[in-house]
Amino acid sequence: MLWLKALHLIFLISWFAGLFYLPRLFVYHAMSDDQISHDRFLIMERKLLNGIMLPAAILTLFSGLWMLFDYAWTAYESTWWLSIKLILVSTLFVYHYQCRRFYLKFLDNNNQQSHVFFRWFNEYPVLVLIAVIILITIKPF
Repeated sequence: MLWLKALHLIFLISWFAGLFYLPRLFVYHAMSDDQISHDRFLIMERKLLNGIMLPAAILTLFSGLWMLFDYAWTAYESTWWLSIKLILVSTLFVYHYQCRRFYLKFLDNNNQQSHVFFRWFNEYPVLVLIAVIILITIKPF
């Protein structure tokens, strides 16, 4: 089980790297005004989304579910911290999906958001990460 936890953390860190970096790319993409930059950002965003984030998210999900069904739910079913953590993690999958939608808007030259919006959008996974780390280490409830 320790190997599974280690792999889960590796997958999670890889996924979070993308969740942190892709919206930062959106900031610069929203600020770009020439076709060469636009095309370069599209390539970077596509490779990050499809080559790193999607596989890492899937592997994070499956390894997390494996641990959840193998022992975690039984061990912690009477606590609130695990349920709250699962809700927060679920919102990260919605966030990931929203990142994909923003990428598709950039791809269609139909982005309506400013770089300032993406700077704020970029903060959400940081807040979730802080909350989840506190929940899994301190287990406050």
